[in-house]
Amino acid sequence: MSSERVTLFVDGRWTGSSAAETVEVIEAATEQPLGAASVGTAQDVDSAVTAARRALEGPWGKATPEERAAIVARFADALKAQGRETSALVSRENGMPISLSRAVNGFAPAAIIGYYAGLVGDHGREETRPGFAGETLVRREPVGVVGAIVPWNYPQALAAMKLGPALAAGCTVVLKTSPEAALDAVAFADAAVAAELPPGVLNIVPGGRETGQALVDHRGVDKIAFTGSTAAGRAIAARCGELLRPVTLELGGKSAAIVLPDVDLDVFTRGLPEVSFVNNGQTCHACTRILAPASRYDEIVEAVTETARALRVGDPLDKQTAIGPLVSRAQRDRVLGYVEAGKGSGARLTTGGGVPAGQDTGWFVEPTVFADVDNSSVIAQEEIFGPVLSVIRYDGIDDAIRLANDSEYGLGGTVWTTDEEQGREIARQVESGTVGVNTYGIDTNAPFGGVKASGLGREMGPEGLAPYFSLKSIYTTVKSA
Repeated sequence: MSSERVTLFVDGRWTGSSAAETVEVIEAATEQPLGAASVGTAQDVDSAVTAARRALEGPWGKATPEERAAIVARFADALKAQGRETSALVSRENGMPISLSRAVNGFAPAAIIGYYAGLVGDHGREETRPGFAGETLVRREPVGVVGAIVPWNYPQALAAMKLGPALAAGCTVVLKTSPEAALDAVAFADAAVAAELPPGVLNIVPGGRETGQALVDHRGVDKIAFTGSTAAGRAIAARCGELLRPVTLELGGKSAAIVLPDVDLDVFTRGLPEVSFVNNGQTCHACTRILAPASRYDEIVEAVTETARALRVGDPLDKQTAIGPLVSRAQRDRVLGYVEAGKGSGARLTTGGGVPAGQDTGWFVEPTVFADVDNSSVIAQEEIFGPVLSVIRYDGIDDAIRLANDSEYGLGGTVWTTDEEQGREIARQVESGTVGVNTYGIDTNAPFGGVKASGLGREMGPEGLAPYFSLKSIYTTVKSA
């Protein structure tokens, strides 16, 4: 997968941008150039949308669900075949530990897209319903041209969560990838060619905010599917509201892990790296607020601190690495700024708090834990997007639930207890789109998304297919005998 040939993929072929501008992608661990990608302009977006519209009105729109399912399944197989190479490239782009990247960038995209290829056959296109004066033919049609905008932290999996249902439903897509992770998008284009997707069904335009804005503004786009920051999501939602255009938003989070007094600390500390430090903290649903009971507070602070301190920091391509570098210098400096805010807030730093010793190259931040954190403080309320945890004391279960819900976000969360039924009952009271009990793992077969400032709509599961359909009712009368 050569990074030297990355340009735009429009209408089934690689093409140059209408402008000479390129973006240099820097390897997170070495700070050395990894490759370059074209930056899509408004003109390039228009070309991509035009190609997508042509495919929608042509061969893709005329294909049967069974024909589409077969092509989408081939698309998934092609992604799987190049998964190992793709996952390594993503780790070099954004610093994700390779053990995680192989799962979420190598295996998951093929699994998600393959799931929707199989699912679409279970959704009949038309249904006849009896009525009071006749009958109604309820028809499900593709919503149209989809503008999919994905961030850099899980670029393959998050794109697949949009491409799978969109293509299976019969939509065509313009995929806008982020500048920080523009190189791995070549995997989708190569897979599209290998699977013989008709030209224009999938178009890829890398770029920054201006490129995304051009896609959101384009009158030829019928739906926007976005994953990214809450601030950007609000702006996109406002524009889609003006255009009366459907939109799905998966946004930020500040999730809480509620540790109950009966917790098995061994179970909790084994799960903590995956739940709270996953992808170096660059994860929207990460549980970065640890709510600990007053009766065991000091014990839990010590356990969290020792777990964080033991995490291996280093080369993301090393299978033993637990914490790699952050995606960019700007992101590292942003996270270190929050660490300084935590130090000045009266919270107690128990481990970390800076750049790891001996890591002079690469955008690394030590796994960092603050104790005695006030839930109203900046580090407890704002999404840091780095390996920084806050341990917050609570008094009683009702107080724990109140603190968990005292956030503008509502994307993830966990409950840790030896009584799973009690854990489920508490999970029911947490204001969040997803909650795990003694674990957390996104399920392909279940809806994923948030409430409050964490987004609108759902991805994954059968529910993730619905936003890519438009419903039409055709009323008829019943002829008398």
